[in-house]
Amino acid sequence: MNLWKKWEKKLDEHKKKDEKLKQPPSDEQRVQQEDGLLFESSDFKQTTFVNGPTGKWFQFQFLESLVDNQTVGELVLPKLLSQPLESLDDLIKLVPDTDVLLTTKQEELEERIFQGYVAMTLKGDPDRIAFLKAAQLIARKIAPPEVEFSVIGPKEAFSEAIEYNIHLIRRRLPTKKLVIKEKTLGSLSKSRTCILYIDGIANEENVNTVMQRLEDVRFDTIPDSSFVEQLISDNKNSPFPQLLDTERPDRVASTLSEGKVVILVNGSPHALIGPTTFTEFFSTFEDYFLNWIISSFFRIVRLFAVAFSVLVTPIYVAALTYHYEMIPRDLLSTLVSSRQEIPLPPILEAIFLEMAIELLREAGARLPTKVGQTIGIVGGIVIGTASVEAGLTSNVLLIIVALAALASFTTPVYKIGNTIRLIRFPFLLFAQFWGLLGIVFCFCFFMAHLLRLTSLGRPFLEPIYPPRFTDLKDSIIRLPFDKLRMRPSNLRPPSKDRFSGKSTSSSKKYKDIDE
Repeated sequence: MNLWKKWEKKLDEHKKKDEKLKQPPSDEQRVQQEDGLLFESSDFKQTTFVNGPTGKWFQFQFLESLVDNQTVGELVLPKLLSQPLESLDDLIKLVPDTDVLLTTKQEELEERIFQGYVAMTLKGDPDRIAFLKAAQLIARKIAPPEVEFSVIGPKEAFSEAIEYNIHLIRRRLPTKKLVIKEKTLGSLSKSRTCILYIDGIANEENVNTVMQRLEDVRFDTIPDSSFVEQLISDNKNSPFPQLLDTERPDRVASTLSEGKVVILVNGSPHALIGPTTFTEFFSTFEDYFLNWIISSFFRIVRLFAVAFSVLVTPIYVAALTYHYEMIPRDLLSTLVSSRQEIPLPPILEAIFLEMAIELLREAGARLPTKVGQTIGIVGGIVIGTASVEAGLTSNVLLIIVALAALASFTTPVYKIGNTIRLIRFPFLLFAQFWGLLGIVFCFCFFMAHLLRLTSLGRPFLEPIYPPRFTDLKDSIIRLPFDKLRMRPSNLRPPSKDRFSGKSTSSSKKYKDIDE
């Protein structure tokens, strides 16, 4: 009986000792929070440990969903438990100094915790907080481009992790002149936003414009770079994108060397490039991997395809409604025979087919990949054939609308493709009201809008207006590389020359080794 009481007494002593060690620090010693909301989250952890050699307790506060538990549990914690820890300054000896931040500012606690840091407080040092870097980076691995795919050239695209994206750019531009400035946008999302430019090449006014507009952003959540584009655009009511977005790091590196400014947002696989021009939306980076004659031909084809996509259906409506005399006699008989049983006027017939094409596009884009492809092909064939056999549309207009839709797919930038899909409908309405005169009036309206449009304060329609003939060498067509010595003049770069003027690529005839 006495032995049993003896064991009970020892057990009670051990329990009291364990409770004393696990007892959380007092309110004066504990890091103060602005409110108690953080403690209510299930992934918030607050644990207390005891340093073996000194007997001092230290406390960890962190979000389990953002912290790499392996880093904390296997690399950091064993050293803190076994090595002497008299003050927070000893952390630098135990943990690499690049992973430790010491501060006396209590207001940094919440911000650092949500960045993936572990907040640490130590008995005897209540006025300071140590932040241990242990963020867990979970992101999609580098994959080939999906929107700007190219046959020739690199097969790397940005991911949602801004660290990976900066790494891809740094690897292509290993120079100290590449400057990266970081800002935090979004009162709730706290999205990391980086501004990249090359010092000595980018115009300081362009950089300051971007910095100032990002400073003026007032929004709660910034999940993607598209939000930033809409918030800092010169004209927020314009259907035309005023910043070029890309998922290719090689294109970003090339535009940085020209003197442009790039914006990266954490969580977005697309970078924003500015200032940009209207003609850049119809060029791909693959153009620079091809011979200059071939790439110039492809650019002209894209511009022609865009004009064809926008104007061909309105011209059909205008010709059949007001201008029969413009139709050749041989073609007129074909149009009459194709429309003799159609009960709808040309405008309704055209809108019906255009809307059917748009519905097929949206269905194909929103459905899973394999199902979307099937819907696009089978749906187009079935609906087109059924509408002609039912007498709702003519086979001539069906061919025209199909070719217009096919031409609109040649635009390499997705956002300008959406704009082209939209502006076809105003042209259709003006063609119905005033015929060819209405098409000309609508064209003048959009041209006046483009003339007034700017990108980060620079002319959007340059080099067409204002006319700058030196920039035409890499706009509608692309000349050989030895002709691209000067950087674009609309960017006003401090360093205008990309390379020395003594070019040997075309002026000098290459000789064989025997010569």
